[in-house]
Amino acid sequence: MRIAAGAGLTVDVLVKHVIFWGMKTITIRDLRQRWPEAEAALQVEEEIIVTRDSKPVAKLVRITPAETKLPRWTPKAHRRWIKAVFGKKVFPSSDEPLAAARADRSLT
Repeated sequence: MRIAAGAGLTVDVLVKHVIFWGMKTITIRDLRQRWPEAEAALQVEEEIIVTRDSKPVAKLVRITPAETKLPRWTPKAHRRWIKAVFGKKVFPSSDEPLAAARADRSLT
């Protein structure tokens, strides 16, 4: 990396660690002990660098949940679908045949 030293002079400098001032960092210890704060910070930050002994060892990134392909099942929507498919047809109840089939079973 080349740095201007003034009066038109430049100095070559070997950079060991690059620090991004805008990037959020957290130590492994703080991550373990203060997970709720780290999780809340991920809602604001795109990523958080995890450090050990001031050296980066991992990166936490925010994951956006995938949208569900099918809408959640609701009884109202199901009733509308049944009505659209079968119209006004009435189906016989299955309660009596089930009760008769289960009559011989006992819990004792």
